[in-house]
Amino acid sequence: MKKIAIVITSPPHGTAKGREALDAALSLSDLNEVSLFFIGDGIYHLLPNQQPDKILARDYIVTFGVLELYDIEQCYICENDMINLPEGNRVIPVITLDQNTFSLKLHQSDHILTF
Repeated sequence: MKKIAIVITSPPHGTAKGREALDAALSLSDLNEVSLFFIGDGIYHLLPNQQPDKILARDYIVTFGVLELYDIEQCYICENDMINLPEGNRVIPVITLDQNTFSLKLHQSDHILTF
């Protein structure tokens, strides 16, 4: 079983990258150990109560709720990015790591896919 890191760096709406990252995570989880890493604008995928319909976008953020069913429970965010993410509810539980630990955890993966 390979360790796959999915790194989400793009904002949730305006491009298909976030949806593609989620699709990749779900499809790869069958035969691999998948972890999600949220960096930069990617952290905004974690915000609840988004209204993508206001910009005529599809609400795929709710699909993050099925990650646990696919045994994807390792989701990380760097504490440096936390200043841009308000405390409170998030669409999935995430583990906050300092920058060095975040980098080490990411590089323990066999493959890294960035979206």
